[in-house]
Amino acid sequence: MNLILRLLLNAVAVFALANILTGVSVDGYLSAIIVALVLSILNLLVKPLLVILTLPVTIITLGLFLLVINGLIILLADKFIDGFSVASIWWAILFSVLLSILQSLLQSFLKKDKK
Repeated sequence: MNLILRLLLNAVAVFALANILTGVSVDGYLSAIIVALVLSILNLLVKPLLVILTLPVTIITLGLFLLVINGLIILLADKFIDGFSVASIWWAILFSVLLSILQSLLQSFLKKDKK
């Protein structure tokens, strides 16, 4: 049940950010849920491989290259999902940073409700 709730909270975050950012668009609520699901799967399977392959660059940039990797994951999700589009890598990086912040805020509200 907790996994479904987290997925729905992530979908709300995706939908809210798509309405705020002009370079990102989502067709509807169902597309936002699919984006949240695909991003979760990509972060689970593809991101660790990218982090390992780009470890020297990540070390040289003191971890800032992880922002680029997150942007690439967003662009990869854009290619997989028809109802989701991102204009450029810069919009993807901005979307990724704001999505992380919004997800952490929503997750903190979820943890407060459990106590």
